[in-house]
Amino acid sequence: MPETSIETKLELWASSLREVKRQMRPLFTQARVARSAENFLDGLLSENRRKNGWMRAQAAGDPGPWRQQAILGRGRWDADALRDVVRGYALKLLADDDAVLAVDETGFLKRGQASCGVARQYTASVGKITNCQIGVFACYVTKRGHAFIDRELYLPKSWTDDKARMAQAHVPQEIIESANGGFATKPALLLAMIEHAIVAKVPFSFIAADMDYGGFDIETALRRKGRGYVLGVKPEQPFHSRRKPVIIGGTAAEIAERLPPSAWTKLPIKAGVRDQPVHDWAHVELADIDAGQYSKARKGEFWTRGLLIRRNSAEGELAFSATWAPQGTTLARLAEIEGSRRAMRDSFEIAKKELGLDHNETRSWHGWRRHVTLVMLAFATMAAIRVHGDAPMSPATAMRRSMTARDSRRPRP
Repeated sequence: MPETSIETKLELWASSLREVKRQMRPLFTQARVARSAENFLDGLLSENRRKNGWMRAQAAGDPGPWRQQAILGRGRWDADALRDVVRGYALKLLADDDAVLAVDETGFLKRGQASCGVARQYTASVGKITNCQIGVFACYVTKRGHAFIDRELYLPKSWTDDKARMAQAHVPQEIIESANGGFATKPALLLAMIEHAIVAKVPFSFIAADMDYGGFDIETALRRKGRGYVLGVKPEQPFHSRRKPVIIGGTAAEIAERLPPSAWTKLPIKAGVRDQPVHDWAHVELADIDAGQYSKARKGEFWTRGLLIRRNSAEGELAFSATWAPQGTTLARLAEIEGSRRAMRDSFEIAKKELGLDHNETRSWHGWRRHVTLVMLAFATMAAIRVHGDAPMSPATAMRRSMTARDSRRPRP
């Protein structure tokens, strides 16, 4: 297929940006606030490396960052309503019944203790315990592309045990006064985002997440919701077969060690990941179960519980996932689902490097949610170009060339 021309890319970019601005405009009661939000989005897509208030204001032509700050703080608008706009826009581009909902987290490094949810906690973003916020995100992954469609800020116990501290960070009173005092585990946040997607009738067939989001309760909940999963597990996680010709038992690591060479297949990871590495894969089927145990409407549908193992071809390092999939699901499909987690990490890198995902300067609960949701919207405009067949230019380049082309069409004085 011939590569899309620069002019066509620019027009696609411009039309995508116009469309997302049109969709978010009704969320704001005043036209000037809506314009500030549109300028905020332009600032995220600008060529400035830093996306702080001053840099975004400069891109918008404002004398200072006050209008930009008001969008995140003083203005009155619903970040969840914008999330719904993002989700609807992404689905218009990417909707696919075979989609994977990948859930993962990323860290936002912070100084001090005032930013909502900040604590000394582990983040894979830097591979250690440090002072940070943790955001849990859901990414809609298809063969055509991927986009963020949901997010939640994780509040550790050091926050939820202190109601005054939460109130000072403007955490909504209904959360503070909830039965669990506002505390939700990361697996609970995963289930909440899956429920949001199901209620919104988002088409998807599988959930993919790492070992922080697994466990018996989560697996049971996902089976009841009628969704397959590929969930990371630790090497010491025990597995046992049931009603299979060959009895299998032991930890994930022990099962992998006993597999014969014929059990392994080389497959590339395919889920929008740039380098697409080739690994060795094996899938151990443990039990075939009637899904009617979890939903009467699905009685007679047999699903397979299994253990998916990925081995680094060069170093021999192993990674394990618990699987639940319709009987007959191929190894290649399960590997592709597991690979969607890497597509999500790739998305985090792009969102931080190019769109300022981690450049939020607010300290409040709603400020964090507003900032990251606007970044999700900016990311969705990039997905709109990807679906047309070839990799787009960076958002900064597209914005700069669009503005240059616009200026060149203006009549000279």
